[in-house]
Amino acid sequence: MPETYRETETAEGRRERPQRQEGNQSSPNIVTLISQFADDNLTLVRNISTGLAVAGVIVIARSIKLLTKFRAVSEIPARFIERNVSLRGKVHAVTERGLEVEHVPIHLPVLSPLLSKHKGVCASPMLVHLAGVELTPEGRVWLQENLSPAQTVWLKLISREDDSLHCLVSQSRQGSIRSYCMNEEVLRLGLARTAPVFGVLPDSRLYWRLHKRLHRAEVRAERKGKGLWKQDSLWERASVAVRDSALFRLMRRIFKKT
Repeated sequence: MPETYRETETAEGRRERPQRQEGNQSSPNIVTLISQFADDNLTLVRNISTGLAVAGVIVIARSIKLLTKFRAVSEIPARFIERNVSLRGKVHAVTERGLEVEHVPIHLPVLSPLLSKHKGVCASPMLVHLAGVELTPEGRVWLQENLSPAQTVWLKLISREDDSLHCLVSQSRQGSIRSYCMNEEVLRLGLARTAPVFGVLPDSRLYWRLHKRLHRAEVRAERKGKGLWKQDSLWERASVAVRDSALFRLMRRIFKKT
């Protein structure tokens, strides 16, 4: 009885072995066929891979608006403001209302034309204010002299007010790769006063970080007596005091009569 069982088991094993061998042979055959197809159609496979990669980049670029040109303040996503994203821009003019800046997105030769939604449409500049700064007339003149048209600047988004932006505006120094903040510079030269940062909660970390940074520049100008903090010399103050005195006015009347 045991021998009969072993013979039966051996016979079943012999029948299953060819089936396993056929299954093992079918798997390599499929891999071989796929490899052979890829080798024979290498150009097609590369084009498909390239197309998928480009499509992926386009989807990502559209989702994060990396290559999008913003033609109005309202087009800027709220998350850009919340994360204080920096945008590149080109100065058009410095007016009493603020800076007129055209947004200049990152340009890629192939992708940028594909993602452009406003082909052939003239760009309109956006209105930008220096965040946390109250300019004097002299400060506005200084900006007009130092921000020439078509000059590139960086706008660090702080807040949005209707159709305008409040930003930290930076530009590169001539002959240097380092940039400097225009908000701090006008304060450092005594051409502006610090002002509440619009659109930022006073108890937030961002507000106090900006306030501390700008206040430091203002105090520096005040200590050095620059701009609106400039004090008259002792001789100038004495001259004004004498000119405004009652004795001086009386002598002027006497000399006029004579």
